[in-house]
Amino acid sequence: MKLLITGATGKLGSKVVESLVKKVPASKLAVSVRNPDKAEDFRKRGIEVRHGDFDHPKTLKSAFTGVERLLIISTDGDNETRIRQHTNAVTAAAQAGVSFIAYTSIANAMESTNSLAPVHQATEKAIIDTRIAYCFLRNNWYLENEIPSIHGAMAGEAWVTSAGEGKVGWALQQDYAEAAAAVLSGSGHENKVYELSGKLLTQGEFVAILGTVLGRQVPLQQVDDEAYVEAMKEAGVPDFLLPFLVGIQKEIREGTLEVVSNDLKKLLGRPPTPINEGLQQIVRGLSR
Repeated sequence: MKLLITGATGKLGSKVVESLVKKVPASKLAVSVRNPDKAEDFRKRGIEVRHGDFDHPKTLKSAFTGVERLLIISTDGDNETRIRQHTNAVTAAAQAGVSFIAYTSIANAMESTNSLAPVHQATEKAIIDTRIAYCFLRNNWYLENEIPSIHGAMAGEAWVTSAGEGKVGWALQQDYAEAAAAVLSGSGHENKVYELSGKLLTQGEFVAILGTVLGRQVPLQQVDDEAYVEAMKEAGVPDFLLPFLVGIQKEIREGTLEVVSNDLKKLLGRPPTPINEGLQQIVRGLSR
């Protein structure tokens, strides 16, 4: 049985591969990457490296041929680009005869009003329409998404947010990666939807924990969206990113990531890494 991971040289994908090599022989693993030269370390370890470019469907069909279980990791970019790329991957999987597709989606995808949700709604529907067995890994929010703000807090800056009392299920990418590896290498996950989330926290609760990790209080500034945009400008955030960032704050405020679930714990076979431990890891990394 051949298992394949797309985007394997990315931050999440590489962690999925590392989790999988602890579960299955390297000879059963393959990775699909846009630039095979960047995956030479995988090849040296006995993992098959295949060329697969989400913008070139023929490469995807070739990459997926002979694969039984496939993990499609969602790509980056604007919604239109991502929908096109994901559709290419799903179509290629069907043409190649893949028998199981796992896909990294977003919290509460089909009902969500989050600005990122249309990508995942379209992709989940495309996968279901193939009638291939599937598993949707609806990842809540990566703790690593907060690294720029954590770095700022370490330098003595305030934590600025317009997310109000909206809650987020932060978890480390490593936890999401291990969950994906458990699904891809395991059994009994056919046609399942998993809402993967750490403990739900408000910005205030999160910042209090960060302060404990840093050993000092981190000032929290709850502002409106306009003031948030101005704060981001002052912090040097490029103008083109501002609508996206303020949109995320608004969507958190509106509860789009507030999904209660124990699915991550079930897949990991343990509780997700506590936020204080995850923050300690990140702070150590930033301090090097």
